[in-house]
Amino acid sequence: MNISARNVFQGIVSAVSEGPVNAEVRLRLRGGTELVAVITRESLQHLALAPGKPVAALVKAPWVMVMAANSGLHLSARNRLVGTVESIRDGAIHAEVGIALPGDERVVALISRDAVRELQLAPGVAATAVFKASHVILGVPTDS
Repeated sequence: MNISARNVFQGIVSAVSEGPVNAEVRLRLRGGTELVAVITRESLQHLALAPGKPVAALVKAPWVMVMAANSGLHLSARNRLVGTVESIRDGAIHAEVGIALPGDERVVALISRDAVRELQLAPGVAATAVFKASHVILGVPTDS
């Protein structure tokens, strides 16, 4: 299947916490980076997610915010992936920012060109990709 989401992470479920409506699913990526997803309990059961299960996590680039690595801000967004700016591709209004993460992972954000300038982003600069746990879509391979 081809998808439009720029960020597709392959991970292993490390923990699941169920609530009355939603469940929090923690994933461990290759380089040790942890992602958190919040999904419905129905989705948790449908995907049969449990610790040790391989899973794909999808995040659309416009859902990813970028901040300077040492901003000192406390955020409610659960996912804060620290890395280094790898690439910047300018568009008319927005820029696509690629951030290299540990373990040969990469996250792409679509942010305004003004934000790139204000944050002084450039290849080699430390940056943090931020996105909410509710913006993570989980998928598992289907048995064919």
